[in-house]
Amino acid sequence: MRKVRRVRIRHDGKGSGSGWFLERVLVREEGQPESDNVEFPCLRWLDKDKDDGQLVRELLPSDSNATLKNFRYHISLKTGDVPGASTDSRVYIKLYGDKSDTIKQVLLVSDNNLKDYFERSRVDEFTLETLNIGTINRLVIGHDSTGMHASWFLGSVQIRVPRQGKRYTFPANRWLDKDQADGRLEVELYPSEVVDIQKLIHYEVEVWTGDVGGASTTARVFMQIYGEEGKTEVLFLSSRSKVFERASKDTFQTDTFTIYAIDLGPLTKIRIRHDNSGNRPGWFLDRIDITDMNNEITYYFPCQRWLAVEEDDGQLSRELLPVDESYVLPPSMEEGGGGGDNAPLDNLALEQKDKSTTFSVTIKTGDKKNAGTDANVFITLFGTQDDTGMTLLKSSKTNSDKFERDSIEIFTVETLDLGDLWKVRIGHDNTGKAPGWFVDWVEVDAPSLGKCMTFPCGRWLAKNEDDGTIVRDLFHAELQTRRYTPFVPYEITLYTSDVFAAGTDANIFIVIYGCDAVCTQQKYLCTNKREQKLFFERKSASRFIMELEDVGEIIEKIRIGHDNTGMNPGWHCSHVDIRRLLPDKDGTETLTFPCDRWLATSEDDKKTIRELVPYDIFTEKYMRDGSLRQVYKEVEEPLDIVLYSVQIFTGNVPGAGTDAKVYITIYGDLGDTGERYLGKSENRTNKFERGKADTFIIEAADLGVIYKIKLRHDSTKWCADWYVEKVEIWNDTNEDEFLFLCGRWLSLKKEDGRLERLFYEKEYTGDRSSNCSSPADFWEITLSSKMADIDIATVTGPMADYVQEGPVIPYYVSVTTGKHRDAATDSRAYVILIGQEDERSNRIWLDYPRGKKGFSCGSVEEFYVAGLDVGIIKKIELGHDGASPESCWLVEELCLAVPTQGTKYILRCNCWLAKDRGDGVTSRVFDLLDAMVVNIGVKVLYEMTVWTGDVVGGGTDSSIFMTLYGINGSTEEVQLDKKKARFEREQNDTFIMEILDIAPFTKMRIRIDGLGSRPEWFLERILLKNMNTGDLTMFYYGDWLSQRKGKKTLVCEMCAVIDGEEMMEWTSYTVSVKTSDVLGAGTDANVFIIIFGENGDSGTLALKQSANWNKFERNSTDTFNFSDMLSLGHLCKLRVWHDNKGIFPGWHLSHVDVKDNSRDETFRFQCDCWLSKSEGDRQTVRDFACANNEIHDELEETTYEIVIETGNRGETRENVWLILEGRKNRSKEFLVENSSRQRAFRKGTTDTFEFDSVYLGDIASLCVGHLAREDRFIPKRELVWHVKTITITEMEYGNVYFFNCDSLIPLKRKRKYFKVFEVTKTTESFASKVQSLVPVKYEVIVTTGYEPGAGTDANVFVTIFGSSGDTGKRELKQKTRNLFERGGTDRFFLETLELGELRKVRLEHDGSGYCSGWLVDKVEVTNTSTGVATIFTCGRWLDKKRGDGLTWRDLFPSV
Repeated sequence: MRKVRRVRIRHDGKGSGSGWFLERVLVREEGQPESDNVEFPCLRWLDKDKDDGQLVRELLPSDSNATLKNFRYHISLKTGDVPGASTDSRVYIKLYGDKSDTIKQVLLVSDNNLKDYFERSRVDEFTLETLNIGTINRLVIGHDSTGMHASWFLGSVQIRVPRQGKRYTFPANRWLDKDQADGRLEVELYPSEVVDIQKLIHYEVEVWTGDVGGASTTARVFMQIYGEEGKTEVLFLSSRSKVFERASKDTFQTDTFTIYAIDLGPLTKIRIRHDNSGNRPGWFLDRIDITDMNNEITYYFPCQRWLAVEEDDGQLSRELLPVDESYVLPPSMEEGGGGGDNAPLDNLALEQKDKSTTFSVTIKTGDKKNAGTDANVFITLFGTQDDTGMTLLKSSKTNSDKFERDSIEIFTVETLDLGDLWKVRIGHDNTGKAPGWFVDWVEVDAPSLGKCMTFPCGRWLAKNEDDGTIVRDLFHAELQTRRYTPFVPYEITLYTSDVFAAGTDANIFIVIYGCDAVCTQQKYLCTNKREQKLFFERKSASRFIMELEDVGEIIEKIRIGHDNTGMNPGWHCSHVDIRRLLPDKDGTETLTFPCDRWLATSEDDKKTIRELVPYDIFTEKYMRDGSLRQVYKEVEEPLDIVLYSVQIFTGNVPGAGTDAKVYITIYGDLGDTGERYLGKSENRTNKFERGKADTFIIEAADLGVIYKIKLRHDSTKWCADWYVEKVEIWNDTNEDEFLFLCGRWLSLKKEDGRLERLFYEKEYTGDRSSNCSSPADFWEITLSSKMADIDIATVTGPMADYVQEGPVIPYYVSVTTGKHRDAATDSRAYVILIGQEDERSNRIWLDYPRGKKGFSCGSVEEFYVAGLDVGIIKKIELGHDGASPESCWLVEELCLAVPTQGTKYILRCNCWLAKDRGDGVTSRVFDLLDAMVVNIGVKVLYEMTVWTGDVVGGGTDSSIFMTLYGINGSTEEVQLDKKKARFEREQNDTFIMEILDIAPFTKMRIRIDGLGSRPEWFLERILLKNMNTGDLTMFYYGDWLSQRKGKKTLVCEMCAVIDGEEMMEWTSYTVSVKTSDVLGAGTDANVFIIIFGENGDSGTLALKQSANWNKFERNSTDTFNFSDMLSLGHLCKLRVWHDNKGIFPGWHLSHVDVKDNSRDETFRFQCDCWLSKSEGDRQTVRDFACANNEIHDELEETTYEIVIETGNRGETRENVWLILEGRKNRSKEFLVENSSRQRAFRKGTTDTFEFDSVYLGDIASLCVGHLAREDRFIPKRELVWHVKTITITEMEYGNVYFFNCDSLIPLKRKRKYFKVFEVTKTTESFASKVQSLVPVKYEVIVTTGYEPGAGTDANVFVTIFGSSGDTGKRELKQKTRNLFERGGTDRFFLETLELGELRKVRLEHDGSGYCSGWLVDKVEVTNTSTGVATIFTCGRWLDKKRGDGLTWRDLFPSV
C-alpha cells in the first residue's frame, strides 16, 4: 500500500453497549519499528445516540486537516406515496464521482431524528462525510431485504454538497422488492438535474463551559456568527451527546450555515444565547473558539460570564468579541504546562466593556384589569447597524413575579455595534394561564451613549384583545428622549486583606470624585445576595466593571463603604485599584488607593465608610510604532485625609431633643463627605438632648472651603422632632472653623414638616441654586442677572434644560383640560411661541414640581416658565410627547400671559391632541388672532434682594407681603414666595419680581401675617434692580417685624433711597374723628382708615388709642396720633370702615380731620352718613374726597405740548401732521411746517411744539403723517422719517402721555397715508387725580353659570380696580335674597369715589356654607353717572375642589 493516506473505520452498531469513543488509530507496516507509526486522530463517537450519530469515520493522518479535506454529502431520500411503500430493511448507498467513489455506506442514523425511517411519503435526511469524490455522476442505492416489511418504493434521491455549491437530483419512482417490478433490491441512478446553490464555508465551533459550580446547562443553545461580509442565521447547537457540561469542551462541525455572501470574511463577533429550558438552565460560558476550516484561522471569543437568570446581570444572551490568541492561550498552555494564568484575559474586560453597549430596558405594564401576563416575554432591539436578536426577559431587577398589573420591570441587555436604536419589538409566546398583556411603554436607557429613549405602546398583546397581535413593533417618541452626559467604564478591583475575619457579606458601594467636586452616583457593586457571598473573601481580589459618570481626567478621591448587612458585615480593605481608559483609548491608567483599615462597627473607629486618595498611577499606552509604553509614577500633592470635628447644638426650646437617627453631609469646594451617620458622640452618651452640644469626628479627604451642610433624621423612635440651633465644623489639620446658623425644626409636625434641611455657612455669599426643586425655580434663575455673563454651552446639570440663547422673559401658561372621560393624559406638555417674522422660542416644557405628571379631567393647570422674547406673539404651538393611544388629551382652553407686554391671550381650543382622536395630531398651532386679548398691565422685571439680619431667631416662616409705591402709582400687595429656604438668619435672597412700571420708587411697605412656628422676622434691607436699565433702589429698615420685639409691629414702611438720596420725608399725623349727633350714632366696632395722598397711601391704620376711654360715642371727637410715617404730601382721599363687631356696630360718622404735623396743614374729609349693615345703604366701607381740594368744572379748551424725538435712521425737511385721539374728543389736524429758516426733525434731535385744542380727555392714540411740502425733487434719504418717541403733555392738569413709536414714516403727497400709535405710558398728575374724586355709584351685575352645582352659599366679595384707585374689598350681600344661584343674575350697587377707567375686578368667596363652589359666568360693572358698562368675562370655577382650586379670580376687560 506504500504510504497509508486514509483510514475508514466502522462498526455494525449491534449489542447493548455498541457506542464507542475512538481516540486515534496507529498504523505501521508489520515488522517496522514503532517510530514509523502514522497517527490517525479521531476523538469522536461512533454511536447512534451521541455526537452526530454516525457509525463510520474516515480518518486522515495527524499532519493533515481532516475537516478541510473531508466533504459532507447531505442525502435526502424520499419514499413514495403508494400503499406499502415503506420498508424496515437496512438501506445503503454508494456515490460515484469523477475523482473517486465512496464505499457502500449503510444509512443508519437520520439527521432529522425520526424514529421510523423510510416511511410512506416521508423524506429522511442523512449525512455522509468522506473524501472529495468530485462531481457526482451516478449512485447505487439498495437495501438488504430484511425486516417485517422489506419492500420499498423509492421516490427520489437528492444530494446537497455545500462545499461544491451543487445540488443533485436523482429520480427513481420504482420498487426495490423481490416480488414486485423487476425483483431487484438495488438500482443505479443518474442525476436528472444539477443545480448550483450557494457555496458555503466550513466552520468548526468549540464551546468551552467554565469550571465553576453549576456551570453546565440543560437549555437549548443558539448561536449567530458575524463577519465583515455578513452574518449567519441563528444556529441551534444540537448534539446527541450530553453537552455543555462543567469544565467541558464541545465541538460542533457544521457547514449548513445560510449566509448572504460566499464568505463571512474576518469574524467580528458572535451572539450566543439559550432558551432557559430544562431543570438547570443556568450556564457559565468560558469561551468559544471558531475555526475557519478553509483559511485555517481560529478566532477566540472569551466570555467568562453567566448566561443565567439568577446570576450576574440576569442576561441569557451574550455578544462576544474576538481577541488575540495570546490572551486565551498563554505560553504556559502552549508548552503543556497546564492552564496558566488568566491575567491577560482579565485585562481585556475593560476594553470589551467600552466596545459594548449596555441597555437598561424598563417595561411598564398597564393599570387595567388582567393587564399582567404569565407568558414568556421577549424583546428585540433594532439599530441602524444590527439588532439584538430575540432576547428572553427572565431576570427582572425589580420584581420576582414579573409583568403584573401596573408594575415596572427593569432588565439588562448588552450588545455590540447596534448603531442608532430606532425600533423595539416586544412580544410573548402566549403560554401560561393568563397570557394576555397590556404594555404601557418601554424605556431603553444606554448610559454609555448618554441617551434614554421611550417607546410608547398603550396596546394589548393578546389573542383575545385589540387586534389579536401578541408581538408589536414600537418606535421611539423623539420628544420623550432624554439626553445626558455619557457614562464611561471603570474597572474597580477591591482587595480584601489577609487578616482574621477580613471578608464581608455586606454590600459594598463606591463613589468616585474628580476635580471641582464632580462625582459619580453612589453605586453598589454586587447585584444580588449570591455575589455578596462570593466576593470580598479574605485575601481575595474582587473585580467589577461598572459604567459610571465621567469625572474628568483626574480622580481626586474615592469613597467606599457598605450597608452593614449580612452575617459578617465587618470588612478589612487592603487597597482599591481603579483602571480606566485613557481619553484617546490608546491605553489605560490604573490608580491605587491604599486603605488597610477596617470598615466595621466593632473594629477600629467603628466607621463603615472610608475616603481614600490615590497613591500612585500606572499607565499603559500604545505608541505609534505599536509598542506598549508603561509608566509608573506617584500622585503629586494628593488630598489630605482630614479629621473634622462637628459640633451640633440642639436648641433650648421645649421638645427640641431627638432620639431619631441623625445623618449629615458636608459640602466643600473640593467635594463632599457623602451622608454620614452621627452614631457616637465624643462627649455625650445620650445624643441630641435639649440645650446640649454633641461633638462627632468625621474622617474625610480634604473638602477645601466648607460652604454647605445637609442635616436629616429618619423620624424613628418616640421623640423624633429635633430643633437644631447651630452647627460648628472644625478642621483639625489647619484649624479652619465654619459656622452654620440653623434655628430650624426637623420635624413632620412643626414648621413646614421637613425632615431634611440645607444650611449654608454664615459667611457664604455664593450660589444657592441647590435649593431649587421645581421648574419655576430654574426658570427664575435663567431670568436672573447672573446668567448674563455665563456661556450657555458650559452649563451642566439640571440648569442645562432651562437655559437658552437670546433675551429671555417670563410667561404664564394655563391649560384647561376637557371633561370628557378620556380627556386626561399623563404625557408631558410643551408650548412653542412664534412671533413676528416667524421667530420661534425653544420648546418650553410645562413641567410640574415634585414629580407630579399629567393633566386630569376638568383640571386647570398653571405654569410659570421663561422663553425667548419673540416680540408680539402671533401664534402658539401646544403639544405633548405622548405617542400611544392612552395618551390622548382634550384641551378645552389655553391661556398665555406675557407680563412684560401687559397682555393675556385666552384661546378656546376644544380640540383633541391625540394619535387616534380628531385629526390624529399631538401638537397644534393656534393663531392668536382667534384669541380673546386681555390687558393686564405692563410689568417690568426687577431683581429683588432681601437681607435678613444676623440676630438669633431672625428667620421667619410667616407669609411676607410687599406693596411698592412710585411716582407713577403703586402696586397691589403681593406675597413674596419663601421657596423653602428664603428669609433665614443672615441670609440674602435674590429673586425675580414683576412690577408695574411706576418707577422711580418712593417707598415700600412690608407686612408679615405673624403666623407659623416662627412668626417674627428681622428685616435688614431690600434692594431692587431694574433688569433692563440696571437702576438700583435701596430700602433700609434694620429692625424686627414682630408683635413682641422692636417696634412691636407686623408692618413697616421704608423710604426709597436712590443714589444715596431719600425720595420721601418723614412726618406724623393726627387724626380727629367726629361722630355725628344722631340717635345710635356711636359704635362698638373696631374702626380702620387708609389715608391717600399724592405720595401713595398710608396702609391700614387701626384707630385704637384715643384720649376717650369709650371711643366713637355719639357727638364725640376722638383723636389718634400716628408718628414716624412717610409723608403722603397733599391728601386727596380717605377710606373708613369697621369690622361690624360689638353689641352696637352701626356708626354715623360726621367728618374726619387729618393733620400733617410737619407741614402744619389739616385736611377735612366730610362724611355725614352711616357705616352700618342695617342703616342707610348698608355699606360699612366708605371713601371720602378731601374737602380742601377744589373740584373744577370740566375743561372745554386746553393747550398740549408736543415733544417729538427724531431717530438716527432718517430725518426730513418735509412737513409732519398729527391728530390726537382722546377718550372724549378728537383733535383737529396739527400741521408742523418745516422751513429752511426753522429746521425741524433732524437726526438725533428733539423738537417741541404747542397746540391749542378742545379738551380731549385721556389721550389714547395718535395719528402721524409725513407730507411733502411742494412738487420738488426729494432726496432719497428723506423719503422716510424715523420718529422715535412722542411725548404729549396736557398743560392745564399736567398729565403726560408717552408714545414709544420707533417707526419709519414714509413720505406721501396725500393725507390718507399715516400711521397710528397707541399710548405706551400715562403719568397722571395729582391735580388731575383730585378732579376725578367725585362720588359715583357703580352697578355690579354678577351672572352665575348654568352647570350643575354652579351656585354658591359662601360669602362673596368684590374689589373693583380703576385708573384712579380701587373700591377696597366689598361684600356682595342683600337681605332676604338667596344670591348666586345656578343661572341667576344678581345686581348690587356700590358707592365710592370715581375709579376712572376700569381695569380689573377681583371676585372671591370665603368657602363657607354647605355648597361653596361657584361657577361665575361674567361680571358687568356700570358707572351710573356716565352709563359706561365694562364686562369682565370669567367662565371659571371658584372652588377648592375644581379647576385650579382657587376661590378667587382676577378678571380683566377683553380688548
